[in-house]
Amino acid sequence: MSSEKEANISVISNTITSKYLDREVIVDFYLPTNPAVNEGVSLLLINDGQDLVTMHFDEMLDELYENEEISALVCVGIHCSKDRKNEYGTANILDYKGRGARAGLYSNFIFEELIPFIRSSLMVYSFREKSFAGFSLGGLCAMDIVWNHPQEFSKTGVFSGSLWWRDKDQDDPDFDEQRDRIMHRQVKEGPYSPWLKFFFEVGTLDEVADRNNNGIIDSVDDTLDIIQELVEKGYDRDQDIRFLELKDGRHDVPTWASAFPDFLKWGWGK
Repeated sequence: MSSEKEANISVISNTITSKYLDREVIVDFYLPTNPAVNEGVSLLLINDGQDLVTMHFDEMLDELYENEEISALVCVGIHCSKDRKNEYGTANILDYKGRGARAGLYSNFIFEELIPFIRSSLMVYSFREKSFAGFSLGGLCAMDIVWNHPQEFSKTGVFSGSLWWRDKDQDDPDFDEQRDRIMHRQVKEGPYSPWLKFFFEVGTLDEVADRNNNGIIDSVDDTLDIIQELVEKGYDRDQDIRFLELKDGRHDVPTWASAFPDFLKWGWGK
C-alpha cells in the first residue's frame, strides 16, 4: 500500500487567446482538491504568474492546506508578456515616459476575458470574494485595478510595488512627490470603499535609491506614504492594512516567496 500523501492542490495550465492584448496569455490555475462544499471559494488573481512557478507556489499552497491554515482559494497566475512595462502600470494615466500604454487593454482582458474564462472553466459563477496581487510593477497594476474597480474586489497584495510610478520626471524642477506619484494621487482623489483591505510587503534591501535624501530607500518611503494616504482616506491602519517590512529583503522572487504565506494567512487564514 502506498503511503504517499495525497496532494492538496492541483495545477492546470491554460492558454487564452486575448483579442484585447493580441497575444496568447498563459494562466495557471492552482486549485484546492478538497474545498469545503459549504465554505464557498474565493478567487485570487496574481500578476507575473511565471514567478509563482519559480517560487514553487504549488508546494507553498499544499503545505498551507495540509496544516489547515487557509480556507479554499482558487489562485490564478497570469504570465506576463515581453511588453510588461506597457501592459502593467496604471490604466488611466501613463507614466512620464509614456509607459503603461496598454494597461487599459490589460484591464479589459481581466474583466472581459480572464474572469469569464475562469468561471466557465471551473463552473464557478459566483466566488465568495475576488482579490488581486502582484510583484513590483505587477503589484502596482494589481492595486490600480482593485482601486478603480472596488465593486469587484475585496483585497489587494502589493509586493515590492512600483509605487514610485509618476507622471513627471523626478529631475524636473517642478516635481512634487506628493502630487506626481500616480497611485498616491489616485488614492487621495478617489472614493472610500470601506470593504477594501490592503497588504504591502517591502524589503529593506529592495533598492538603494533615496530621492529625498531622508535616509530611507524610496520603496519603503513610497509604501509608507501610500499607507498614510489610505489612512487619511478612512482605512484603519490595524484592521484594513497589513505592512510587512522584511529585514534584508530584496527585490526578488525568493523574498516575495518568503512573504507570500503571510499574505495568504492574513487574507484567508482559518
